[in-house]
Amino acid sequence: MRITLVEDNVSLAKGIAYRLEDAGHSVDVLHDGNAAFDFLKNDASDLVILDINLPGRDGLSILKEMRAQGDGRPIILLTARAETDDRVVGLDAGADDYLIKPFEMVELEARVRALLRRREAPHRQVRQLGAVQFDMSARQLFAAEQEIEVPRREMSILELLVLADGRLTSKASLLEHAYGTGADVEESVVEVYVSRLRRRLRPFGIHIKAQRGLGYQLLVEPRK
Repeated sequence: MRITLVEDNVSLAKGIAYRLEDAGHSVDVLHDGNAAFDFLKNDASDLVILDINLPGRDGLSILKEMRAQGDGRPIILLTARAETDDRVVGLDAGADDYLIKPFEMVELEARVRALLRRREAPHRQVRQLGAVQFDMSARQLFAAEQEIEVPRREMSILELLVLADGRLTSKASLLEHAYGTGADVEESVVEVYVSRLRRRLRPFGIHIKAQRGLGYQLLVEPRK
């Protein structure tokens, strides 16, 4: 899943991002409230982790504006404020959960899993791709009810190609989906993941076609 993390403590933000990425998520990291507010207006992440005390626009005002605009994504607030009144204000403003610093990373991961399960439950989607079923909420591939093992970065690439419904997807978009916005990774790694995916999927009639300079598209052979 894709997560947006807004935290001005750079060291803490890196630690959270590493843990979430290790758990298979893509993470976009922002450190400034104004930049985060602009980013979240057009972002399509599945969950937001939002610090209250930020330079520029504060987290509570961002949260209130998101809810006012009808943005129903799960939001976890982070704060150093332990008073009950502060927690009530955050939850009343529309937060789904609240963590007080300092916290254990395992607790944050558990909160993230719980909220993502809640979000996925009514929207479970299984896409048929030739002889393969792709459970998009669980990020799992099956052929004849047997799971096909796909590493998480390759799965992120596949996920975005499937969502494109046969349209071209650029290398930059695939890289961003796999690693998060602003990741210091060369676009050439996408070619490696696509090559591996091709080998995994070809026996099932699924092909990834490259359009030089434009990107990739997923093509599925009709089932016989």
